[in-house]
Amino acid sequence: MKLGSSFSEKHGWVEELKRLMQLDLLTKDYDFDQKFTLSMLSTTGMGLTATGLKKDQNFFGDINTVYKSGNTTVDMKVDTYSNVSTKVTVNDVWPCSKAALSFRIPDHMSGKLDVQYLHPHAAIDSSIGLNPTPLLELSATIGSKELALGGEIGFDTASASFTKYTAGINLNKPDFSAALLLTDKGQALKASYIHSVNPFTCVAAEMAHRFSTYENTFTIGSSHAVDPFTVVKTRFSDNGKVAMLCQREWRPKSLVTFSAEYDSKAVNASPKMGLALALKP
Repeated sequence: MKLGSSFSEKHGWVEELKRLMQLDLLTKDYDFDQKFTLSMLSTTGMGLTATGLKKDQNFFGDINTVYKSGNTTVDMKVDTYSNVSTKVTVNDVWPCSKAALSFRIPDHMSGKLDVQYLHPHAAIDSSIGLNPTPLLELSATIGSKELALGGEIGFDTASASFTKYTAGINLNKPDFSAALLLTDKGQALKASYIHSVNPFTCVAAEMAHRFSTYENTFTIGSSHAVDPFTVVKTRFSDNGKVAMLCQREWRPKSLVTFSAEYDSKAVNASPKMGLALALKP
């Protein structure tokens, strides 16, 4: 299992480090509701994805369309509340760069412009809100696919205050990845590690320490490929919650996923169970 990646393969260090700190192995595909997804892609560059989610007694859904033409991608989503989200991305505005304009209707204050510069050994990502009191965000990194250093800041011009500042280091090797991240304006320290035991099994761990409360938390998990089409994952947290997941690719690119979670500290609560079906004809 290849754990490392270069900046050009991802959208810069910040996204890659977030992915590692969230640890896909510990979070991805764990869904304790009922979810259905249908994706279709045409040869003309048009893609359509319909998603339905039943949470308790409520139903949520959205339809997402993506159209690609040359260096331009238009992504539009409409949800059950009649909100329309649109994002227009243009690649190679100048060499090694990408620009994206996004907005939501009817929220006239949601406009945002993102500009990224990607290089094999450096990445800069900037964002500005398109309103009278915009939120400004900037992230940058230097390094290689094996070792990277970087950080990000956010500034709210309305309150003239910083909304976030984060710094971290990321180490990638063929069989393991590790990261150390200072978050929440320097109030929390997170460390994560994921190790490929063999081509079929991975283990991961995440620990966090909050300086203000001296609180420590941890989560450990594993992933095992039973066969080329079936993956079983487990997860255990210090809060007493135990979860498992079984995912089966019953046809090419179509998945059925069963998830379950038990809270050992909530003795009167029933275990949570979820079923997700993703179809890609």
